[in-house]
Amino acid sequence: MRRRTLTLVAVAALMSLSAGSSLAEVTGDPPGHGMTGQSGTVLSGDTPVPSAEVSVYQAGDEKGSAPRRLARTRSDGRGRFHVAYRRPDDPSAVLYLTADSGRPPRRGTGAHRTPPVRLVTVLGTAREHRGGAGKVVLNERTTVAAGFALAQFTEGAEVSGPHPGLQNAAAVAHNLADITTGKVAKTLSTPPNGDRTSALRTFNTLSDILAGCTEGRTCDELFRLARRPGQPAPRDTFQAAADIARAPGHDVAALFALSSAAPRYRPALRSAPDAWTIALRYVGNGHELDGPGNIAFDAQGNAWIPNNYVYDPDPRNTACGSRVLSKLTPTGRSAPGAPFSGGGLYGAGFGIAQDPRGSVWVGNFGFQGTGCALDADRLYRSVSQFAPDGRALSPRRGWRQGDILQPQGLATDRRGNVWVANCGGRSVTRIPHGRPEGARNIAPGGDSLVKPFGIAVDTSGRAWVTGNGSDNVTMLSPTGEPRRTVSGGGIKRPMGVATDSLGNVWVSNGGAVVAPCEGTTPAMLAEAVAQIVTRHVDASVTMIRSDGTTPARPFVNDGLFLPWGIAVDGSDNVWVANFGGHRIAHLCGARTSACPPGVRTGDPISPADTGYTSDGLDRNTGIQVDPSGNVWLANNWRTVPVQTNPGGHEMVVFIGVATPVRTPLIGAPRHF
Repeated sequence: MRRRTLTLVAVAALMSLSAGSSLAEVTGDPPGHGMTGQSGTVLSGDTPVPSAEVSVYQAGDEKGSAPRRLARTRSDGRGRFHVAYRRPDDPSAVLYLTADSGRPPRRGTGAHRTPPVRLVTVLGTAREHRGGAGKVVLNERTTVAAGFALAQFTEGAEVSGPHPGLQNAAAVAHNLADITTGKVAKTLSTPPNGDRTSALRTFNTLSDILAGCTEGRTCDELFRLARRPGQPAPRDTFQAAADIARAPGHDVAALFALSSAAPRYRPALRSAPDAWTIALRYVGNGHELDGPGNIAFDAQGNAWIPNNYVYDPDPRNTACGSRVLSKLTPTGRSAPGAPFSGGGLYGAGFGIAQDPRGSVWVGNFGFQGTGCALDADRLYRSVSQFAPDGRALSPRRGWRQGDILQPQGLATDRRGNVWVANCGGRSVTRIPHGRPEGARNIAPGGDSLVKPFGIAVDTSGRAWVTGNGSDNVTMLSPTGEPRRTVSGGGIKRPMGVATDSLGNVWVSNGGAVVAPCEGTTPAMLAEAVAQIVTRHVDASVTMIRSDGTTPARPFVNDGLFLPWGIAVDGSDNVWVANFGGHRIAHLCGARTSACPPGVRTGDPISPADTGYTSDGLDRNTGIQVDPSGNVWLANNWRTVPVQTNPGGHEMVVFIGVATPVRTPLIGAPRHF
């Protein structure tokens, strides 16, 4: 330890000799009108980092805009610092601290060399972080937290991005690291995370990987291995953390080997993971989520979540249909006033969407556990509508116009039309401009659309609905007329459907997943998938072009395991939730320029043999991407679903892995 401390001191002293003396004082009260200050300590593990250059930055407020350095100083011999700066006028401005320490320029070259060690702490917004009160820590843990949470807003050493994605991402960083202590944050260190999943151990191992560079041993190897395919190598530890987050399946084992150079943080992984993802579980208030089915994000990035069942932690107790709608903040807390109820809500399933006026629409499928005495036949014939503040706008029996029957998928378009897939009715209900009195039932007839399940709207306002029982996808015109039925191309038991910004439609083929409607019960679904322990032969993804044609073969890899929900991110890449296998799949979309070099449309970006796995996942249905680039999944059922109450109890969020999407998602995804 003494040798390591002397090494840090010597390197920092050389840096201070070459940096000049025009920096802020280390100590003193913040002077002047509108001024504030921040004190803290720069550490590597428990070892102080002396003479590090500490800067306060205001992040850029648009993609690609330059951050602004507000002030800088140096840490003293014990790693302590105090920096005074003028508080930004914009209360939503995101503030962060950097501490740079590393190699000086080579003698005789006259060249400046960027310090390879950059430790970062995200303070938060100017409104939330007033400065002055309390101290903060910059260390490898806070740097991993910043690198992952801000991964989609980091370009080189600079942080910038639009509201609310950047602000929400800054808040999520505090779910990973406690900036006041440099330790693991409560959200990550306690149930339903903590020792219940591997996320904590992964986080600490990533911190150890950076610590090897902080100690001066592994920087060159770190920057070489963290380099994203086709991109420049990172030049400091913060960039390396962000690059690992954006390409988590790249050089995994070699990066893991670096964690043994300076093992500072425990508990840590004992072997390499399949990918460097950090997946957090969120539970809201802890007693509201039971069988969450899907997710819809509002303009501020809050997650609206329907539930199948009344919350009960004991799967042996009969759970009737849920009558609450959850709303979680971007950091996974239950939003003020939530969960919400009323409006005919009962046993909601996969269907939820927000319209252009901000109303949230939910399909009442009528889920309930075996043994519930209520008659679901009287309860699964409606949709519910809620105002942006959570007030129920639909009557106590829900909106029932348009012959709604066991509704599942639900979508809205730019004109405010609401589209409902009637899983039990072989039809789609179209609610024009969100006015239930004008609702119309659209039934193609016969066996042409059986068990309609997922529905999505494309760039032309056309609605595409999957026929789980007819192995096809039906396209409806913007006014609701059936125009085309697409089969072939591997479409088999299709479930979810999503559209991209290029006019393509993406379909997840469940293979063995039989939608639990029109005579099929949830118990039958459970029996059908119980014995499937490897990828089913028909599990795949199909791309439908805007003209209705498909590639000759579907896209297949072992990241697809009973695929259910599907989503497209802001780069038009594709994300798939699985009802089995505890994994998600990440596929290259139609915009191949956004994919790693050599990867073609439909190829896996996540590891082909595993996808991105997580022991925090159960059986997943819904999947969506938020404005910060986090991928949210619904733990809909337990891995072994006891039918009295089979529901899972968490949302699982993969931090910083996807290109952000502008929300609410109305029609095809839009990027910032």
